Amino acid sequence: MENSYSFAAIRGIQAGRAFYVAMIPLKTVERLFRYDDEELAVELRAQRDLNKSRVPGIARYITENPTEYVLSALSATIDGAFAFEPVEGHRSVGTLSVDMGATILINDGQHRRAGIIEALRQRPSLGAEAIAVTLFPDEGLSRSQQMFVDLNQHGIKPARSLRLFYDGRDAATRLSRTVIDAIPLFRDMTDFTRSNLGPGSKKLFAFSNLHTAVGTLVSSAGLPASAEAPTSVIEFWNTVIENMPDWSAAGRQEISTAELRRDTIHAHGIALEAIALAGGRLMNERPSRWRESLKALQCIDWSRANTGLWEGRALLKGKVNRSRASVLLTAELISRFVLPEVGDVATATR
Repeated sequence: MENSYSFAAIRGIQAGRAFYVAMIPLKTVERLFRYDDEELAVELRAQRDLNKSRVPGIARYITENPTEYVLSALSATIDGAFAFEPVEGHRSVGTLSVDMGATILINDGQHRRAGIIEALRQRPSLGAEAIAVTLFPDEGLSRSQQMFVDLNQHGIKPARSLRLFYDGRDAATRLSRTVIDAIPLFRDMTDFTRSNLGPGSKKLFAFSNLHTAVGTLVSSAGLPASAEAPTSVIEFWNTVIENMPDWSAAGRQEISTAELRRDTIHAHGIALEAIALAGGRLMNERPSRWRESLKALQCIDWSRANTGLWEGRALLKGKVNRSRASVLLTAELISRFVLPEVGDVATATR
């Protein structure tokens, strides 16, 4: 085929239809592929609007990790002439030629396309690298719209806990993993795959919540902590555990984690973050006495039944509330116990 683009490709069959997988150099992505214009009415498009706020993050991921980045395949339809020429002796491996006048429309991956284009502006040397593209013959707008639905409806974003746990590139995540690994209760009672623990979970903590709490402590206390120097963070959480007998009882299986989640505030992520926030303040104001002050955690009535204490703070209409305002209010209450001069502990217990 004259005046055409040619790609090494593999041909396959899905639902009785031929499709092709080709390797496309990144430098050709902008020229080859287009996505539906945002100005078109939604009924005339086969794709969602481009969320431009996502593009810099994708570009930054590529440019900052040039030896490690991974991009999943784009999906597109070919509206125009094309031909597949098998290699001799192979029915499914060959060359796909697409007429230069054809339109190759992105069905899934327009944000990756835009991120690649932006990344190449910053690092043109990446242009010779490639991305896989799954190409389908165009069968009209209705078919393209259905393809968009089918390609996206079964995708499930992994839980935040699992995404964080697998992210070995992030320094804060490495610190959290180091801290948890060094503390037996955290190591044994943390769910690394779920962010929301169900009633039947035997774990007490979600990794995402502990990660947030560790980061909050480091930021609040201004600790120079890292995965290579985690001692101060480990010491803080070990001291907290010493003063949270219910946690230790759950670790010894003397009380069920389901009961704690049902009946107490401290079995939820809001308590971890609030303890970290109050603890950071405590470490700053009492650098030599914060360990002794944390004993006051034992004086707090963590029962959810104490609505006079928790409603409007950690609870909203009886349900645990993880809003930022709730975290701050809960941290302020904890500070009244561990830093009594902040307020009268007697009033805090009512």
